[in-house]
Amino acid sequence: MTPVVALSSGIVAAIVAVVVVDLFAVAFGLSFVRARKAQRAADAGIPLPEAATTKPVSRRDFFRRSLLASFGVFAAQFGGMTIAFLWPNLKGGFGSIINAGKVEDIKAAIAEGGEPFYFGAGRFYVVAYDGKASGDVDYAAEGVAVQGIMPLYQRCVHLGCRVPFCKQSQWFECPCHGSKYNTAGEYKLGPAPRGLDRFSVQITDTGDVMVDTSSIVLGPPRGTDTLGKPQAGPFCVAPG
Repeated sequence: MTPVVALSSGIVAAIVAVVVVDLFAVAFGLSFVRARKAQRAADAGIPLPEAATTKPVSRRDFFRRSLLASFGVFAAQFGGMTIAFLWPNLKGGFGSIINAGKVEDIKAAIAEGGEPFYFGAGRFYVVAYDGKASGDVDYAAEGVAVQGIMPLYQRCVHLGCRVPFCKQSQWFECPCHGSKYNTAGEYKLGPAPRGLDRFSVQITDTGDVMVDTSSIVLGPPRGTDTLGKPQAGPFCVAPG
């Protein structure tokens, strides 16, 4: 989310909340003023047209209207916050096509850090991938691997926990129930029914990595192993 988008969403939310609050305040204030004017006229014995006659506001009515006004203010604030929360998703957040950066920069970050490149706004990792097709599994043909990289959804396919990467084992290890996946997101251990899900990816002529998070490509079945690499060291999460 860029600063401009964040600022715009905040302004829209504030405007919506202020407008609704002002409308409630004006309506409530006019009602109260009319009632007081009618009461003073009645006390002075001045007849008023039937259309202008307003019953005095009782204490019960006053509290009832105050409660409704408070509810309206809360609804306006909640609606404004909802708009502010959803607005960025319409401008390139999760659920849309996301520019993860330049492919060379991502590859350099992976090589330097010794772990996948994580893109939080898109909820995915980008891993270096040099594997080959295995049986019916061909990631390049599925459109989820291109030019030596592949995006993986961060969510464990068991119960949806975020799966961090363990530098010791060089595997993804779920902290919730111990499911483990290799660097390509292929199932290795634990209760997960398949490998990590992934997203389609394309690289533009200018080298931008465009990840489509609007649709999830289901992970490969158990037994898939296009890397043939065992764990590199101790687990970060003890096997379940």
